[in-house]
Amino acid sequence: MTKVKLYALSTCGWCRKTKRFLDDNDVDYEYEYLDLLTGNERVRALAEVEQYNRRKSFPTLVVQNDDTHVVIGYRESRLREVLGV
Repeated sequence: MTKVKLYALSTCGWCRKTKRFLDDNDVDYEYEYLDLLTGNERVRALAEVEQYNRRKSFPTLVVQNDDTHVVIGYRESRLREVLGV
C-alpha cells in the first residue's frame, strides 16, 4: 500500500499546484499546512519534514511504498515517476 503525505504552506503557490496535481490525478494523500499549525503540532510536523528535507522547504511530498521517495518543490515529471501517474 502506498502512503502519500504532502507538507505544505497555505500561502505557497507551488504547494497549491502540487495539491492540485494530486487531486487531478486522483491520488489518495494526506496533507498538512505547517503555517496553520501551532505549538507541539508545528514542532512535530517540522521535525517530520526535516527527516526528509533538511532545508525544510515547501512543498515536500513523501511517498512511501516499498521504498521512500521524496519530491521537494513542484517537479511534475518526478511526481509522475514516483506516483506512477
